[in-house]
Amino acid sequence: MPYAKFKDLEMFYEKMGNGDNVIFLHSSYSRGILAFASQMLDFQKNYTCYFPDYRGHGRTRCESLEWSTPQIADDIIDFMDQLNISAAHFIGYSLGANIGLYIAVNNPERVVTLTAIGTSGFCDPTGAEEFEPEWLIEYGSQDTINQMIERHSEAHKGNWEEFMRQSAQDWRLYPQLTLEQLKRIQCPVLLITGEHDPFTGEEKVKQLASLIKESRYHVVQNGSHRPHMVRENPVAVNDMILQFLEELA
Repeated sequence: MPYAKFKDLEMFYEKMGNGDNVIFLHSSYSRGILAFASQMLDFQKNYTCYFPDYRGHGRTRCESLEWSTPQIADDIIDFMDQLNISAAHFIGYSLGANIGLYIAVNNPERVVTLTAIGTSGFCDPTGAEEFEPEWLIEYGSQDTINQMIERHSEAHKGNWEEFMRQSAQDWRLYPQLTLEQLKRIQCPVLLITGEHDPFTGEEKVKQLASLIKESRYHVVQNGSHRPHMVRENPVAVNDMILQFLEELA
């Protein structure tokens, strides 16, 4: 399996397909191909698709267990440099959507388009405490603990508690983009939220869309925080994103 080596990282990634580059940015608590399992087949028909695992996540290796949204955004630029990707379409979910916003703000020349699923663009720590390791142990959330151990064992070397603490800390702190920074985003942006997303929802993405000049938003009816995933509405979401990309080809 391929690794991109730069700085202090050995970044694991999957690559498939042919055509213009699309980089998929996964959510926290997940990894590249898991977050976008329902997108792989549809997108690889016409695009070269990259699914990297971030520092601290999945099969990516690093001595330090610390990470943050801005740090990962910088890593993705280094990843692109390592693979000679001058620019790409970005599709980000949750944490990945926030990372995409940081890249669009700080490295606009590298972003052709950005699709952001499940972000309001602003920090909201609500619910983070339920992902602290102490909370998970106290309330017997062993299934979640087992998932984190399995998904990220190479990245956190078995220290799932530190992984959860880092994730909760990042949730509480980021994104920290200002109104002026968001208004400076130049690329076309598609914002997607589920109708019943407890973290985002229509009002929040509508507000974000009002700040970004070249943006549009869509609410997936009956959708949750992950409307692009299996058992929700991945076909409709895929068609929506593919149409968005084709319009700008």
